[in-house]
Amino acid sequence: MPLLKKFFAAFRPSEPPVLPDPDAELALGALLVRVAKSDRSYQLEEISLIDRILARLYQHNALEAAKVRATCERLHAAAPDTDTFGKLIRETTGLEERLAAMDALWEVVLADGNEGEGEIGIVEDACRAMGLSVKDSERAHARARAKFAAKAAAEES
Repeated sequence: MPLLKKFFAAFRPSEPPVLPDPDAELALGALLVRVAKSDRSYQLEEISLIDRILARLYQHNALEAAKVRATCERLHAAAPDTDTFGKLIRETTGLEERLAAMDALWEVVLADGNEGEGEIGIVEDACRAMGLSVKDSERAHARARAKFAAKAAAEES
């Protein structure tokens, strides 16, 4: 083995890190990351919003939420498709949790002020996989828009 190859091999892990089996929280987190990254621009406001959503929905402090998000980023990178994450959420949570997940997905779509087709497509796929209706998604979208409008109004005052 050439010397340079040996040198670089020393810095690579011999086996890829083992990822946890996703539960509903990790599945939602990975979907949130997938939506945020779908426009190829993973912005700080999207990252911090994902952290706040994970903290809000799963009662994490800021550090715990950031660690969960980091795990979700790795899951997304190695990820099964959107349907797999959505079905896992449908099979392991109740309706209220799935509706909260839909709200969270729309919040991330709106975080950067640009509703891209890729983001919307992921949310629509996740909606179907979670067993929710188009109306559920439309209501969640409206709630997320109202939340952002209220936040913008508060910042202007």
